Amino acid sequence: MIDAYEEPGEPDRRGGARFLLWLVRCQPGRSLAGAVLGSMWMVLLAATPYLLSRAIDQGLEPGDYPALARWTAALFAVGAFNSWLSIMRHRTMTRVRMDANFRTVKVIVGQAVRLGAALHRRVGAGEVVTIGVGDVQTISQSLTVVGPGVGAVVAYLVVAGLLLAVSPLIAAVVLLGLPLIVVLVGPLLARLQGTETEYRERQGVLTARIADLAGGLRVLNGLGGKGLFADAFQRDSQRLRRQGYRVGAVTSWVQALGVGLPTLFLAVVTWLAARLAAQGSITIGELVSVYGYVAVLVGPVAFWVECGYQISRGLVSARRVVRFLRLEPLTDTGTRDAPAEPSALHDPQSGVRVAPGRLTALACARPADAAAVVDRLGRYTPSTATWGGVPLDEIALKQVREHILVADHEADLFAEPLRSLIAGREERREQDIERAVRAAVAEDIVQGLPDGLDSPIDAQARNLSGGQRQRVRLTRALLAAPEILLAVEPTSALDAHTEARVAQRLREARQGRTTLVTTTSPLVLDRADVVYFLVEGKVEAVGTHRELVEGASGYRALVARDEDAEEALR
Repeated sequence: MIDAYEEPGEPDRRGGARFLLWLVRCQPGRSLAGAVLGSMWMVLLAATPYLLSRAIDQGLEPGDYPALARWTAALFAVGAFNSWLSIMRHRTMTRVRMDANFRTVKVIVGQAVRLGAALHRRVGAGEVVTIGVGDVQTISQSLTVVGPGVGAVVAYLVVAGLLLAVSPLIAAVVLLGLPLIVVLVGPLLARLQGTETEYRERQGVLTARIADLAGGLRVLNGLGGKGLFADAFQRDSQRLRRQGYRVGAVTSWVQALGVGLPTLFLAVVTWLAARLAAQGSITIGELVSVYGYVAVLVGPVAFWVECGYQISRGLVSARRVVRFLRLEPLTDTGTRDAPAEPSALHDPQSGVRVAPGRLTALACARPADAAAVVDRLGRYTPSTATWGGVPLDEIALKQVREHILVADHEADLFAEPLRSLIAGREERREQDIERAVRAAVAEDIVQGLPDGLDSPIDAQARNLSGGQRQRVRLTRALLAAPEILLAVEPTSALDAHTEARVAQRLREARQGRTTLVTTTSPLVLDRADVVYFLVEGKVEAVGTHRELVEGASGYRALVARDEDAEEALR
């Protein structure tokens, strides 16, 4: 089975079926063992009625008790050996499924890391969660076909041969009847793929909405919009439930026919064999063996139907995984070096110009417009932005990342000690950490934790409040000490007193370095060297905070929290 630190290999992205075949090819020995063990297990199941017929015809009916004892002993030995084979088959197939599960998880995680900052721009969080929670498990279950699925084919052929020795008529009925059962189920499997695909798509959308609601529940409460979003979520969940019912309806028919049709077929063949026995065409032992053979065949046919069901679902899930794996990160066509000296960032699309060594602020009624400017200046989206007069897209992406840091107010926080969380991959001096903590006004956070900087923090810092999480993110950004810092809403969750201190200390900590913040807080805007007021994503006015308050009515309404004026700007 794949090791936790072993490379998963290069997945086949050409389609869902190709991806499933790749998972099989990654473990050829184990897959072959599963096929061999599954085949032996099912063939020996068919051997049971043969031995039973011999015991009847050669031992019980003529009264030859030694022969009866021999055949009974053989029956016991085969049963015991087959029990061991069943255990080994199950263990092997469990390893096959686990390897496929872990390998798929590793390629998905690797792809998420490869996409990096482009991940949430290319695919929704709900899609990733649905793939990780449901699709990976479905894919691994579909690989059952390499074990019992192959064994079912072998057992079917063996039993058909044994029936041919008993009665060509019965053998012909079995050979023609059982494939007909599989054909009857085929259209349902095709329909299942369609309904399952739509269900998975809806599930991904709804999961993303759950994540959004969970993250913004406090904000929705404050705005009075919780009920509105709850109603919308209820409507979407009801649609998903109805789609789930449709999937369940098809699934129930598939499973019912997978069990019901073989059982009905067993009754037909048994009736035919009984007629032949009454006519003297076959012996009583052969009648028993025919019944046993057909009873054994119910298992392989049920396996075929089950494997078809699992493969149909596995193909749907594999296609979603392949679609995710086909996503590409931001292309890096840049070959030029970053400016050797502090230089201005310019976004022609909005008109924003971030002067070197100064604290610049963006104020906008729609936070998404300001965030879009930051994305362009941080080179997270293609744009015509320039750095020192050089198109940002022409500069090597690695150098852009080394010099320009975008500090998102919703950036991920991983589960680890606070010291590691804010220090990142590099070793940081204790005095540098203390300065960054102080600049972000996060001393109370450190002092309030039981072990200070060495205290464990939960994933996404769920053991901290919203304002504390925001200050931890700001601490991390300030400790990185980038040449250019682009901070998105760094104080939006703070109270006025804390916000005022953060604004003052941020200015002091970034003195002489290029800094851009997006905010509508007068406390932060008043500390900026220059403020850009954006309307519809374009610069409407430029100046200091006091100049704009006096000369720009729209800006004055925005920072004064004039709700009517803000609504007009929207």
